[in-house]
Amino acid sequence: MQSTTLNTAKLTAYGDTMNDGKVQLSFTLPVRNDDRGREAAKTLARKMGITEPSVSHSGALDDSFTFYVVYGSISHTVDYDSLNVITLDEDIMDMDGVDEYIRTRLRRKIVVVGASIGDDAHTVGIDAIMNMKGFAGNYGLERYQMIEAHNLGSQIQPYDFILKLKELNADVALVSQTVTQKDIHIKTLTLLAEMLEAEGMRDKLVLICGGARINHELAKELGYDAGFGPGKFAQHVASFFVTEMTGRGLK
Repeated sequence: MQSTTLNTAKLTAYGDTMNDGKVQLSFTLPVRNDDRGREAAKTLARKMGITEPSVSHSGALDDSFTFYVVYGSISHTVDYDSLNVITLDEDIMDMDGVDEYIRTRLRRKIVVVGASIGDDAHTVGIDAIMNMKGFAGNYGLERYQMIEAHNLGSQIQPYDFILKLKELNADVALVSQTVTQKDIHIKTLTLLAEMLEAEGMRDKLVLICGGARINHELAKELGYDAGFGPGKFAQHVASFFVTEMTGRGLK
């Protein structure tokens, strides 16, 4: 009989009851939407370690591509207690708190320049952080009284971004990357960090990146001061860069 007691040393997926291992995944196969295609999807799921898979949805994308949603169970577990994750340990200030911190500790307006760089045309992420209205009730940096925010938009090439950082005498550079196919975000972020280093600018500003597949550990590996993924808003980013500036003496 399957245990229904939570054991974080042997953590598994939860669907209907504790430890039942129920999972759902989706993928596309380059086949027609028919019985043979659905069987191919289930067979692939079995090879992934999913038992008793069922196709809960299949939809034709065109004549030769089909999108599948497969439901089933896994027996794998993870030792949650032993996981070591590099995260940002910071006290989050609200907008008024950030403004007051800047007034009393930095004593001047902070210049923040943000963009989606490279060929990335998506602005949802950078707009959520920068634009005055922000996102989901979390105001963006343009609304902060002690921050001079410049949102350059999308498809800003690294060299042009650096020129703007120089022109505006930026204290903080915010970089958004949404497109991640073939790890293009890693290549683009690495290129920017290397160019800033070559220009002698890296140590003179706070460099932050964000996006759907960005986390703090990856950002640090790529030469950034911090990385912010989904669920982070302007107050998280601002709380980090003002305290980072103070800690590094960037006044």
